[in-house]
Amino acid sequence: MSVYIDPAVATSLRGFEMPEKLGFGSVMAPVMFRAVCQDGCWSSGELVPYAPLSLDPAAKVLHYAQSCFEGMKAYRTPERGISLFRPERNAARLAHSAERLCMPPVPEALFMEGVRTVTAYCANLVPATSGESLYLRPFLIGTQADLTVSASTSYEFYVIASPSEAYHAGNMRVWVEREDSRAAVGGTGDAKVGGNYAASLLSIARLKKRGYDQSLWLNPGNRQTVDELSGMNFFTVMGGELHTPALNGSILEGVTRDSVIDLARDLGFTVHERAIDIDELLRQVADGTCEEAFACGTAAIISSISVFGDGGESYAVAKAPGLVAERLRQALLDIQEGRGEDRFGWMHPIEPISVD
Repeated sequence: MSVYIDPAVATSLRGFEMPEKLGFGSVMAPVMFRAVCQDGCWSSGELVPYAPLSLDPAAKVLHYAQSCFEGMKAYRTPERGISLFRPERNAARLAHSAERLCMPPVPEALFMEGVRTVTAYCANLVPATSGESLYLRPFLIGTQADLTVSASTSYEFYVIASPSEAYHAGNMRVWVEREDSRAAVGGTGDAKVGGNYAASLLSIARLKKRGYDQSLWLNPGNRQTVDELSGMNFFTVMGGELHTPALNGSILEGVTRDSVIDLARDLGFTVHERAIDIDELLRQVADGTCEEAFACGTAAIISSISVFGDGGESYAVAKAPGLVAERLRQALLDIQEGRGEDRFGWMHPIEPISVD
């Protein structure tokens, strides 16, 4: 495949100024990648200046939620330069999400071309501070304009980017969500689709008023075992061993989750993937059996949990931040940021492209 580079890309990049305060996902890189699929046939990709999209008001994405996305990062490393973290896993997960929504999967080669091209041209925008990165957001939308309840015949794939800090710094206060569900059994819980996040917003609004940061979602089938947080997977530490909910069809298979499991086992920790009963967990937090709890995800990396809220009760975790969470976070960042050996082959170096 060959990527068309719009001549205006160079001007957009030269005119971009990095602000002192990045935040998360609020500073947008001045370029984006785009490819179109019509009747199952994909076009070549193009790199164009970042700009608003033009959509027909009847586009399927606006009415029937044909939209899925990924979150991934590029890091600046001392020896490898700019590197992407496990992009092939994101390509595979986007394909899974697309198929769940009856959308044509983005070919892996096109996906990789998109994230590589954006990263190469935005190499100067990758932050150098530890914990910061160039956050990449590939996404796929259905654009056919009619109101029939049917899959679109036309789609657009984009990759946008944002130089960002970590999504959540410091310890988190988590609210056990017993009232709502973010996804149904047999639904889209294991796909990364916009509707799952929309379904979490009411819960987030409620818990913010109570002084909490994130919802802890229970399995929608039994309403008793832990699934995940709104945008992160969940771990506890008991007796020096890690416990995390087993994938069950309503939990997103996080790239960071998979990486933490591999890394923890490599460091000598025992990891249990199992059903975690919420009432048992809260008792274990109360009596100190649960020593640590943390969440992990691409945006957040690893964030310790300090308090669980449930009804009128709150349960303080014994160690927050916990030593295990901190060790895993540092070990993961050491690989991502080039201070440690990439013994898993996770990092994909990118050759920068200059427009000067």
